[in-house]
Amino acid sequence: MIAWLVATGVVSMLGQVVLLRELDVAFYGTELIYVLALGVWLFWTATGARLGRGSSASPAGVRRLLLALAWLLPLTVVFIRGLRPLFGAVPGAYLPFPRQILAMVLSLAPVGISLGLLFVWAAGLFVRQGRTLAVAYAVESAGGVLGGALATVFLMVGLQNFTAGLLCALGALAVAVVPRGGKRPRGLGPAAGVTLVVLLAAVAGGSSLDRRLTTWTHPLLLESKDSPYGRVTVTGSEGQVSVYENDALVFESQGTQAERLAHLAALQRPHPQTMLVLGGGVEGLCRELLLHHPQRIDYVEINRVLLDLVSAHLPGDVAASLHSPLVHVHLTDPRRFLDRPGRYDLIVVGMPEPGSGRTNRFYTREFFSLCRRRLNPGGVLALRLRGAENLWTPQRSRRTASVSRSLHAVFPDVVALPGIAELLFASTAPLCRDPDTLAARLVERGIRARLVIPAYIRYVYTNDRFLSFPQALERTKAPLNTDVRPICYSYTLLVWLSKFFPVLAVLNLPEASLRGMGRSPWTWLVLVV
Repeated sequence: MIAWLVATGVVSMLGQVVLLRELDVAFYGTELIYVLALGVWLFWTATGARLGRGSSASPAGVRRLLLALAWLLPLTVVFIRGLRPLFGAVPGAYLPFPRQILAMVLSLAPVGISLGLLFVWAAGLFVRQGRTLAVAYAVESAGGVLGGALATVFLMVGLQNFTAGLLCALGALAVAVVPRGGKRPRGLGPAAGVTLVVLLAAVAGGSSLDRRLTTWTHPLLLESKDSPYGRVTVTGSEGQVSVYENDALVFESQGTQAERLAHLAALQRPHPQTMLVLGGGVEGLCRELLLHHPQRIDYVEINRVLLDLVSAHLPGDVAASLHSPLVHVHLTDPRRFLDRPGRYDLIVVGMPEPGSGRTNRFYTREFFSLCRRRLNPGGVLALRLRGAENLWTPQRSRRTASVSRSLHAVFPDVVALPGIAELLFASTAPLCRDPDTLAARLVERGIRARLVIPAYIRYVYTNDRFLSFPQALERTKAPLNTDVRPICYSYTLLVWLSKFFPVLAVLNLPEASLRGMGRSPWTWLVLVV
């Protein structure tokens, strides 16, 4: 009975991690999915537990449930991989929100109900032996700890998520056939034998099968691999390489966003000699910055899997830039790297936007303070946020305003450039806003870019949006984005939700704060409800 309870905990935790990671990819890496999916998971396990209360537990039933889970886990992974094609999603687009919820509910129902039922039955048999329900909970919880440890180890050694699901299924199968707790039910042996053969064949051909499942949503697939930070997928066509993280496009090799950020930032300094690039090296930031003839570039990449996987498919000049003797690659967390000694003329933040708890750490006041300590006098910090050319919704404006205010709290001067990617430059010295000076520096350095040319620089710094954008940010009310209060994270979730509920994009929602709560009876009413 103890083995069954431990197996329940292991399969519950490890299986939950596997399925939630698959759902995260299916819905483009939006972390709100974790919150919703955990609620659905709790609902289905509670449903299974409720069903188990009205039935009689037997060793044969427990074994059959474990055998069923050995099938349900891999099949659910396959089902989640095919959610977007099955539910009629346009390639690259989100499913409608009700359809997403329906897909999530259907995905988690079989495994969730089975696990809830399994715990009630296994605990019931355990209590019949004279033990207490409290001890049963403790044993199952110990199995959960083991399952969490296995999930962590699998991530550390680089095991694919699909293979982790297969190993979890094999564990459930092994416990189902262990000769204890009564006789095996009739037919269990042949069924277990067939299941074992199928699972072993799937593990042996795991790479090929995993690749076939990925091509359902990426028909031009070159390579895909799971990392602790998400699934990295590389596709290619007609010489263009596209990189996705959790199926959300990170960059494509023929774009111009890397040169826009790199050149407009580097031109702020008369002669930048030392540069620090936090993420984005595989996108081409290092290649563009090398054109400014620095003495040294330190490139920090947090995701080793992304660097190794993408490097093999990059255009020749981008790949060569990462192997330049002037570029020094560091595989570590950017905030940890900022604790090391050394100073720079330019720090370029190429990390993903603050759309998760993990990435929001690179857009807070505390992070900017760390960057300031690593800058030489007059050094420049540059970053970007996803924006829009002409229409700034309240939620996007508040997110950018929050980051801008956080920069102003650390740096005396900040320049904001609007666009599809909003650029923010900050420095302890006055920043250059004269397009002629910046254009002269570009010509002096002999840089011939596709987008950033003297005429483009004059356009960026003289069009009406260059003046109206900072004014709009100044008028927008938004708190600082800090480590303690990561407000940009919530703004990004609202931006995501506005894709399905457009009214959220235009609502100017009030800020809730402890200081103002006592003044508004409506706030207290909402909290009470």
